[in-house]
Amino acid sequence: MVHLKALGIKAIAIGLTVFSLFGLFYNANLTNLFWISVLTTGITYLIGELFVLGRFGNVVASIADFPLAFLSLWLLGVMFIDAGIPIVTTSLIAAFFITCCEPFIHTYITEQLAVERKDEDESSSITGQLQTEFSEEFEADIVTDTKEINDDK
Repeated sequence: MVHLKALGIKAIAIGLTVFSLFGLFYNANLTNLFWISVLTTGITYLIGELFVLGRFGNVVASIADFPLAFLSLWLLGVMFIDAGIPIVTTSLIAAFFITCCEPFIHTYITEQLAVERKDEDESSSITGQLQTEFSEEFEADIVTDTKEINDDK
């Protein structure tokens, strides 16, 4: 469920950026902009969040998201939009805005996954509920008393 919410947040951020920038500069078809948004979200989520974030952390994942977003926007823009002006500049600007949102998405994912793992650990194990019981040993007194009697003989 955490990944679904994070994917939705990421899709909204990428969708707003793609629809506003590419729609403004290229007057592109809404269907093409939708597919660019969906594919860019999928590519950057699979590689950036699931692979890089889990292994290297927030900073590296945020840095890696810029070239991922740029390359996917650039290639998909060339495929879906027939433009007279270069798409590279718009892809760079869009990738910058998307990358500015990424640390917040990464923080959300890591915090929610930590809470989810903590809940799973607490429900699956009872180690947190164990207590130590202290008591006086009555048999120890008997053993020491008999030992003293044996030593006196």
